Amino acid sequence: MLETVIEFLRTADPLAVYGFLFLISFLENVVPPVPGDVPVAFIGYLTFYSEIDFGLSVAAASAGSTLGFMTMFLLSRGIGLKIYARGESPVRHGLVRAVHRMFPPEQMELARRRFSSHGYVAVLVNRFLFGYRAVISILAGFLHLNPAGVFSAALLSSVVWYVMLLRGGYFLGENWQDIVTYMTLYSVPVSLVFLGIVMFGLIRYLRERRRRSGGG
Repeated sequence: MLETVIEFLRTADPLAVYGFLFLISFLENVVPPVPGDVPVAFIGYLTFYSEIDFGLSVAAASAGSTLGFMTMFLLSRGIGLKIYARGESPVRHGLVRAVHRMFPPEQMELARRRFSSHGYVAVLVNRFLFGYRAVISILAGFLHLNPAGVFSAALLSSVVWYVMLLRGGYFLGENWQDIVTYMTLYSVPVSLVFLGIVMFGLIRYLRERRRRSGGG
């Protein structure tokens, strides 16, 4: 499959390449796991000797990635807002009540306040998180983060990522496939640090919640 994509990109005109960059970057956020980094690195290599423009490549990929991220974020945010509304039907009302029992509104509001500031940081580094990219958009939506702030952080994250990825393919030349190894050196440590921070914050939150419940 990858070989077919590479052959297509090798002979495609620039507009088709930009369209591919937009689509693959969008799908990475909406239908994971889509292996988009390798063909993107190959396009970076193509900018070395073809008519494909580096700036337009970054713009197309960043636009697709940001749009995909915001699509999942807004869907999750809409569900998160509705799930705490009163049900109009007995079935829906029962479902909402069950959710309220599992995740009380006051506890969810406490969690939202506690983690909202960290949520923007997570969005900012989401492109560098190995295996967590699609999850971040859903969590950010469920925490009801501000759409403008999420959009800005997601766009900046995408631009930085694709500048590095496309430039990496450009500088590696014929060895463009090695980009996966080099990008892993960035992604894995960032992902591990981020996961550690999340676990630490979650443990503190659960302890505080238990303390509050015991005190009440």
